[in-house]
Amino acid sequence: MKILGIESSCDECAAAVVEDGRWIRSNVVATQIPLHARYKGVVPEIASRTHTEWIYAVVQEALGKAGVAPSDLDGVGVTARPGLLGSLLVGLSFAKAFAWAQGLPFIAVDHLLAHLYAAQLSESADDLSAPPGYPFLGLLVSGGHSLICRVDAFDVIKVLGSTLDDAVGEAFDKVAAYYDLGYPGGVAIDTLARTGDPSAFAFPLPKLKGEHPYDLSYSGLKSAVINQLGQFQKNPALPVRNEDIAASFQKTAVDMLLRSLFRAAADTGLRTIVAGGGVAANSYLRKRLEERRDLQAIFPPPSLCGDNGAMIAGLSYPYLIRGDRSPLTTQATCRHLP
Repeated sequence: MKILGIESSCDECAAAVVEDGRWIRSNVVATQIPLHARYKGVVPEIASRTHTEWIYAVVQEALGKAGVAPSDLDGVGVTARPGLLGSLLVGLSFAKAFAWAQGLPFIAVDHLLAHLYAAQLSESADDLSAPPGYPFLGLLVSGGHSLICRVDAFDVIKVLGSTLDDAVGEAFDKVAAYYDLGYPGGVAIDTLARTGDPSAFAFPLPKLKGEHPYDLSYSGLKSAVINQLGQFQKNPALPVRNEDIAASFQKTAVDMLLRSLFRAAADTGLRTIVAGGGVAANSYLRKRLEERRDLQAIFPPPSLCGDNGAMIAGLSYPYLIRGDRSPLTTQATCRHLP
């Protein structure tokens, strides 16, 4: 079964063709990073207007690279939630029209679930490893979301912990923007941190008690890095280097995340962790999880950590196989639905 997947939840205009829910036949991502870099963040109006200009060509390129015609497809999947409403509407409207015109089954999916599915995809039909068995712990970390969840099926998750304020990726972006480290912030900080001293600043970890054993909070860390940097410098006699700020911030941000994740693993007894989202590409996060020999950490390749059409097409497969269909009246929504 060949499925066209369309993703436009934020600033990536993406389309892909995936066969049988696993094999990526094509994966085209048209990034808007150059358009938003001057603002150090995504401008929703620019994002949605650019999607309208690009989406036809992106879908056409995805079909061409896969070597398929619209008549060869067996279904169309698209992101309907969560995300920027204007951006979502562009992809959703295009997918509806495409599916209707071709007489194809149509399914609208949650792109958070798609991020957790991305690790099952491969660019080679000969390199398809066995998918992780359910249940497992899901770690979804991006600019808009920080979730630790129990995943019982491709469409069944139970959120164990989430951020009480800023998402981890948002904290990366805001620190990078404040110090003009580069855009996108997560990539810029990860790159700088490789030549920095992670012990140069001893930033504090928040203490969440009571009903929040797996929750996260990044507002305090963000404020400490931006507004109170000098208070946490280990050796004030040394010059302040952006590389050291990046390394120390990254270490604390990831350690905070892993503290909650490891607690959830211990309490649930689940030994498999599947990560997804843009921050899942972070080299320090991957290194720390690989060091835990008692846990199996599964990551998508870095190219599938950010928003992409392949994860949408992949996740659409089990829905369509089950016989699910979305009505053409389906609406986009900014928020994740349980």
